[in-house]
Amino acid sequence: MSMMSCCPFCSQQVLSIDLQRHANSHFEDQDDDQQHHHVQLVDHIQSQTLPCSPQPSSTNLMSLLKNCLDTEPAATTSFLSGHVDHFHSIDFEDVGWGCGWRNIQMLTSHLLFQRPEAKPLLFGGSGFVPDIPSLQTWLEVAWNKGFDAPGANHFNRKISGKRAWIGTTECAALFRSFGLRACIVDFTTSSTGTSSSKSTPKLVGPMDRYLNRPHHDASSSNSNNNKCVGEIVKGHQLLFNWVRSYFSDSNMTTKSGVIVTQKAPLYFQHDGHSRTIVGIQLKRLPNGTDQHNLLILDPAHVSTYMSFSFQKVLVPVYAIWVISYAMGSLSA
Repeated sequence: MSMMSCCPFCSQQVLSIDLQRHANSHFEDQDDDQQHHHVQLVDHIQSQTLPCSPQPSSTNLMSLLKNCLDTEPAATTSFLSGHVDHFHSIDFEDVGWGCGWRNIQMLTSHLLFQRPEAKPLLFGGSGFVPDIPSLQTWLEVAWNKGFDAPGANHFNRKISGKRAWIGTTECAALFRSFGLRACIVDFTTSSTGTSSSKSTPKLVGPMDRYLNRPHHDASSSNSNNNKCVGEIVKGHQLLFNWVRSYFSDSNMTTKSGVIVTQKAPLYFQHDGHSRTIVGIQLKRLPNGTDQHNLLILDPAHVSTYMSFSFQKVLVPVYAIWVISYAMGSLSA
């Protein structure tokens, strides 16, 4: 006679040899229900997603920037992303907290315009750049799918309607939820030369072997202070080198001029603010040294002012941020 067993989940009597299969079916049903819930949620969000139209003056900023860079001296080479619309923070809407969302909008504008394979994947195939409330809802969907669990817990899995700062991890989680590859590179060094464990550089990613430094005794304070300065300079040089390598790819050459690449812009997070890196300029100074300028679009700058500045060839005012002492992380 066949033995019967009681299912621990539904209390149904089933054949003992079938108990494991029957019990597992409950989890399969749960997965199906969860998947169905996600599909319904995405369909609902897609119907509620609203576009955020950039100002007309922001849609040709990259062309204006290229024209300005073309006027630079012969010993200058610039690498640029292709199309990027500029989105700036708006008074009484997101000034003071919305820079991260605006940078996501800028990255999205590039992907929609230049990456046809990404268009049907992003934001339910809507084909436009969503406004901030819609982006917040889509981020919650990413969290519900299991992306960036620590970040989701930090915000208690709820960010819609909040004036909340976000960073590279939220940006990466959002794009990864659409099936896109998003990589975070963190440039961090110790800020002190003491022997405290807090001074040890945090292990954060693939650049650690360059940033990690040997431990020194506190008795050699002068040596440690000099070492700390060296670490900071080294960290910044790594940042510049990484961005240069990213945009230039195999086009490393002494050829001068402006090279428009197929590279997506970079979400650049640093202390208290974030911006979008759209390229890098390599300039040979009269004294023979090389200067690296990151070419950025800043959400804190109004698009119409930037357009006016570019047309007046005032590039350094709004477009070029010469980073000599800034650290941050990038999301590509």
